[in-house]
Amino acid sequence: MKLKLATILLMAFTLAPAGFAQSDSGVKQDTKDAAHSSGRAAKKTGHKIKKGSKKIVHKGAHATSKGANKVEDKTKPSPTPPPQ
Repeated sequence: MKLKLATILLMAFTLAPAGFAQSDSGVKQDTKDAAHSSGRAAKKTGHKIKKGSKKIVHKGAHATSKGANKVEDKTKPSPTPPPQ
């Protein structure tokens, strides 16, 4: 019984460092994956913001142009009638 227990403990202590080394690289890879995902998300968000801003600016320019055209008709001088 004592020999069996001693063998089990010896095996556990022998294999334990391999288990710790395995978890360290797993944590390291998880961290790398998380950083990569964050970078992609930031890039994607930046592209969406750029597209949305561009769309808003163009829409505002179009509305300004439309308003200017309306006012242009109202501010034209009316032709003077010919003298009789």
